[in-house]
Amino acid sequence: MRKWIVEKFNKDEALRLSECMDIPMLLCVLLCIRGFTDEDKITEFLSDDPVFHDPFLIKDMDKAVDRIRTAIDNMEKICVYGDYDADGVTATALLYSYLDSVGADVIYYIPSRAEEGYGMNTEAITQLFAQGVRLIVTVDNGISAAQEIAYAKSLGVDTVVTDHHTVPDVIPDAVAVVDLHQSDCPSTFKELSGVGVALKLVMALEDGYSEIEDILENFADLAALGTIGDVVSLTDENRAIVKAGINALQNTDRIGIRALLTSAGYEDKPLTASTLAYTVVPRINAVGRLGLSTRSVELLLTDDEEMAANLSEELSEDNRTRQQIEKDILLEIDERIKNDPALTMQSIIIIDGDNWHQGVIGIVAARVKSAFGKPCIVISREGDSARASGRSVEGFSLSDAITHCSDLLEHFGGHPMAVGFSLSCDNIEKFKEKLYAYTDSLEDMPLPELRLDCKLNPTLLDLSLVDSISALEPFGAGNPSPLFGLYNMRIDDIKELSGGKHRKLTVSRDGARITAMCFSVDATGFSYKTGDVVDLAVALDKNFYAGNVYLSVIVRDMKLSSTDNEAQLKSERIYERFCTGRSISAEDARSIMPDRDDFSRVYRFLRGKNGYNGAVDMLSVSLEIPLGKLRTVLTAMCELRLIEMQEGMSKAEITLCQVEGKVSLDSAPIIQELTEVCR
Repeated sequence: MRKWIVEKFNKDEALRLSECMDIPMLLCVLLCIRGFTDEDKITEFLSDDPVFHDPFLIKDMDKAVDRIRTAIDNMEKICVYGDYDADGVTATALLYSYLDSVGADVIYYIPSRAEEGYGMNTEAITQLFAQGVRLIVTVDNGISAAQEIAYAKSLGVDTVVTDHHTVPDVIPDAVAVVDLHQSDCPSTFKELSGVGVALKLVMALEDGYSEIEDILENFADLAALGTIGDVVSLTDENRAIVKAGINALQNTDRIGIRALLTSAGYEDKPLTASTLAYTVVPRINAVGRLGLSTRSVELLLTDDEEMAANLSEELSEDNRTRQQIEKDILLEIDERIKNDPALTMQSIIIIDGDNWHQGVIGIVAARVKSAFGKPCIVISREGDSARASGRSVEGFSLSDAITHCSDLLEHFGGHPMAVGFSLSCDNIEKFKEKLYAYTDSLEDMPLPELRLDCKLNPTLLDLSLVDSISALEPFGAGNPSPLFGLYNMRIDDIKELSGGKHRKLTVSRDGARITAMCFSVDATGFSYKTGDVVDLAVALDKNFYAGNVYLSVIVRDMKLSSTDNEAQLKSERIYERFCTGRSISAEDARSIMPDRDDFSRVYRFLRGKNGYNGAVDMLSVSLEIPLGKLRTVLTAMCELRLIEMQEGMSKAEITLCQVEGKVSLDSAPIIQELTEVCR
């Protein structure tokens, strides 16, 4: 359950833009919501002609170009030192292939995630020096490697840093430090990914030799994959990179990428940033999570069809392995939550386990965060030490939170929405206590939100709306795929598809009847019935079938029109505060205190259904009992042995117990404790 928010916009401004620019009204509404009201800026945003800023606006770019050109001219051995994620891998492949094409003596190096960890290390530098390397060019790393770069310098190895991460207090003593986040860097756009910075370096190296269009033709495919993979804002230069890259990927000459697209089932299908994010990018990332990312670079660089096919299958197998490891950890966490519901009742969820794969705990944290709408940290213990990864929700800075606990950590880093750190196992419980206290000290933790661009009149839905939306492509961070609200729709029909895995709804309002699809929603997650009046959060797309094109309406979320999700979530948060020993007011206590009628309604429902298997928030909606109050009823019933309940990440299983004689509801501990607070 999420709090629905409809974005605000100036309707008069949208109408003005539509009239003066002769573009559809819906497109103007979406542009206004995204902050575009200037006609020149809109023209630039919608243009297919890429616009890039002068690469030499980036601090030290001139020094980087001079040193690299000297190395090329003198045939010094250059090493492109990359990273193991999709951004680092594509940046490595891009810069290596460029330097190789201009005759440089170049190799590449990517550290093992498991054995070496992120960034430069002295052992690798020693090895590269022994191989004759005299210039290291980092991509997607290096800004935090001051000690390692000093060591390289002591060996007579120069370093050019190209990075996009936050600049630490100590900047490396390198020949050039190309990082947009340096405080005195005059470049206007700061949100490039690592591969984006590498692309700008190539543009600078080619200054006066090649047109930008030629550079994009050769390298935009790689740059787009890395940019999408790093989930940076798809605005400004990133938008230009991804637009050009998707066009290049549709007809790429790169054998390895073609093999990846074939393996993902997208060889001859239209590509979007979203499809690449869920198909090709995870395959590149999976190798870095589980093994050596050099295989990904080899695949992106190879000219051998057989090698490309073999490597592509290896990457796909790694991705399947990653998915299974992730599934196994999530199943273990699900069981833990069922046995210890308090794990998810704190303002931040912290779960630790033994020997969980370090390469996937970040994904696992994201899954748990999405399930409960709260920040989540997953800690993996290995011997005496532990590594952790966290993911946050909008409005809560996870990096600030762990900085508050930095005295208990060995290494840490990240940004408001994602963090990684290590600590001694002896400090895990202290860390939890300190972080719980930190979140308790805040006035309010943010509620999970679902943002809608605008409400739509169902009588106006047609394919032209999809054409309007497509002008905003590519979608991603900073430019999300539009989501619309269809409010007060009556459910006329519900059909199960694919053995109950999906549902097709027929809904109507004001004489308009619409077919909408609910994917991956089984009976336990769908408690609506014909006749219900609902609000739908939908995405619009085109569906191609039998040579015809139809409007596709895809349901992303839905609720009864009468339900106030924000009130429901706040009610649940009050219950959680009370159950975890945090103070609540007498007024709040009364709001979750059930009466005898509430107990009767719940018990009659459970007896009539012989239990319940589904989401508790859906049960709350069906019974018209506030969520916090319903949870109090269920807790009391468990305490009195009227029911048994196990609730995991997606649903609760409630079974009735055999009861002999009358039971005093007031004798339930939770009722007695609430009564004390209510006085």
